[in-house]
Amino acid sequence: MKKSTILASLLMLAIQAMALTPWKKGAFETNQYRNLFVEMGYNQADVDAKLKEVFNDVFRGPNKVYFEVGDSMGYVSDIKNHDARTEGMSYGLMIAVQFGEKDIFDRLWRWSKKYMQHQDGNRKGYFAWSCKTDGTHNAEGAASDGELYFITALIFASNRWGNDTGINYKAEAQHILDCIQPKEYTPEPRQGGFPGFGPQQTGPQKMYLIDPETQLITFTPDGFGQRFTDPSYHIPAFYEVWAKWADDGRSDYWNECAKKSREFLHKAINEQTGLNADMCQYDGSEMQMPRFPGMPQPKPGEKPRRNGSNNFRYDSWRVPMNITLDYEWSCADSEWQQKYGETIQNFLYSQGVNTFVDQYRTDGSLPEGDEILQAGGFKKLRHSIGLVATSAAASMMCSHDKSKEFVDALWNAKHEPFEDGYFDAYYDGLLRLFAFMHLSGNYQIITPQK
Repeated sequence: MKKSTILASLLMLAIQAMALTPWKKGAFETNQYRNLFVEMGYNQADVDAKLKEVFNDVFRGPNKVYFEVGDSMGYVSDIKNHDARTEGMSYGLMIAVQFGEKDIFDRLWRWSKKYMQHQDGNRKGYFAWSCKTDGTHNAEGAASDGELYFITALIFASNRWGNDTGINYKAEAQHILDCIQPKEYTPEPRQGGFPGFGPQQTGPQKMYLIDPETQLITFTPDGFGQRFTDPSYHIPAFYEVWAKWADDGRSDYWNECAKKSREFLHKAINEQTGLNADMCQYDGSEMQMPRFPGMPQPKPGEKPRRNGSNNFRYDSWRVPMNITLDYEWSCADSEWQQKYGETIQNFLYSQGVNTFVDQYRTDGSLPEGDEILQAGGFKKLRHSIGLVATSAAASMMCSHDKSKEFVDALWNAKHEPFEDGYFDAYYDGLLRLFAFMHLSGNYQIITPQK
């Protein structure tokens, strides 16, 4: 064997060994980011081209979900549901600031502020979570993950572009941070209730994004929805960003929220499968299906109705990617996070790396009937590219050989319609893009420019 061939083989073995050695320090400390694609043998030029291609699929291609309005605004649409959501708008902002796309960022922010953000009243500073694409509200209430991303993306925009180019990004972030603090309000008709969970509350109530008792993010910051949480809303490193650069006088509090959020994730995730419920109680336990007068009661011998919110499904897909982000940036809980990454990959691998489905009970069994959550008018278990993406992102935390198979599966996956016509350009597309950002080292902490 030629000497050059031997050296090349040794270099490849060294690269593969590096890929199986998770880092011990986070980017807050090192300012370094792994390109796992390259570590696993992919060519840098191919990685750059693939990342550009996936970005263009979301923002510029024939199946794009980003649309410009006039000279100064734009929105991200959940095409299959014919609306714009704070989820997608805030994801779009985060992606835009990561890629340095200032025009896209500013357009999305102007649309969000004009049409989504409440400028007065009980909900001042919060965002209506769903709007028609003309800006008309489908709902007035907020979904807490939108505010989480809005704040973090605005702080990064302030750090990257400053605050004197037409939008004072930091002031906008600080305004939201002030508005999400606990405040008393009186619900409007039907505002305090949560559909399907019983009668509306009456009388003065507290509204808050972060539960004051547990310091955990709410599912929705009002009514019944703030009595529980969504594990996919927990991104502890975002609170560390707020603590470092929001300059809102609450640094210690935000760092404590990060700590509490990490502790919560330990409780909310099944130790055997790595799966988590769609929603759960603040102590990580399952949601209980309440029985109110007038609701059907179980017949003798009939099994109690299962609450599908206790299953791993669409929101849940984000958890592997979110824990990956916290691991990459902070590494404050690295030992548990590495174990978690391998646990969920081991479970999905047992289901077939190219065949696992997108909804499970947290014990790994399949959901049935009404437990299966529909999307786009279809109620069907699929091998969805959104979960392919987030499970591949978890390879950043893993040291087992299986991790490369998940990365290869994402690289080779085609984002195209299923045989029955179902296609999700929005959620699948955004999660796919985030995963490519993670695995190529392009989802970074944006520090203030000197």
